[in-house]
Amino acid sequence: MTANDKESLSIQIIEKALEFGTSLAGIANIGELKHSPSHKISEQIAGLYTGVGTKQVEGRKPGMVEWPQNAKSAVVIAVEHPSDAPDMDWWLNGLKGGTKGNAKLMAVFSKLSHWLESKKKIKCIKLAYHIEHGGVFMKDTAVLGGLGCIGKNNLLVTPEFGSRVRLRVMMLDVDLPSSGIADFDPCTDCKEYCRKACTQKAFENTIYSKKEGYSLCRLI
Repeated sequence: MTANDKESLSIQIIEKALEFGTSLAGIANIGELKHSPSHKISEQIAGLYTGVGTKQVEGRKPGMVEWPQNAKSAVVIAVEHPSDAPDMDWWLNGLKGGTKGNAKLMAVFSKLSHWLESKKKIKCIKLAYHIEHGGVFMKDTAVLGGLGCIGKNNLLVTPEFGSRVRLRVMMLDVDLPSSGIADFDPCTDCKEYCRKACTQKAFENTIYSKKEGYSLCRLI
């Protein structure tokens, strides 16, 4: 497959994801994703951190990523959570996915995977949420996919919806280039109102590595 073929296929995949109902979509190359900040740090401190966001799985260290051998690229999608629709994130018993936002993401990937496998003969690999169950760090994937940047609030910030998005990732067995990091960072000269307003003081004890140049906070 030529570079032009890959670019054309990537555009088709993103357009289909948007057509099927997601708010944003992008592509991340697995080779690049393995070297993203969260994945590098997660491998280095695997087993040392067992706090919020980790899962205890027999035979696997918390934070240890297990990459599917045939995964070469990833599709990342985001659904907007409007400020006037808090019920998008309410947990509802009996609803597939638990919340309306997650159910919408799952529906998009169901349609997209069917289209990719039936029309493009591309194998899709659906992922679990937690790293220990076979997931990936979705915010890093979204940054490589061009959806936005990691803000000073440690959340993905998008140009269109700010941090009001929910993410989901699916891997593909075709080698596609990353959509590319967006030229967008609203936090550069920000006075950090979000950090100062945090009632849980979540940022007071941030661990930081000058050598690596990024926060060691667990990014989920």
